[in-house]
Amino acid sequence: MAGVSASVVAASGLIAGYGVARWTKRRELGGAALAAAGAVAARQWKQRAGTGAATALTGAYVAAFAGSHPLARKVGAWPAVFTVAGGIAVASWAVADRRGQ
Repeated sequence: MAGVSASVVAASGLIAGYGVARWTKRRELGGAALAAAGAVAARQWKQRAGTGAATALTGAYVAAFAGSHPLARKVGAWPAVFTVAGGIAVASWAVADRRGQ
């Protein structure tokens, strides 16, 4: 996955995690997709920006997932997922991806 930016991986993980959970009605499968993408993104963040940045971005990824739940009550599930995915993509780009691959 060296050719795919971490921001795309992280945002896709949030979107795919929700989509898989919703369409299969198996939350654990959605969680597996979310975790797999998060692990790939974390590895890329560490390679590109160091351990501290990777730790902070991983925390933001988990917070985005958690934050999508209360946000969904206000704006709906898919809008909430797309909002937090966009937020993590911007954060990832700003901290790690803009430095180059």
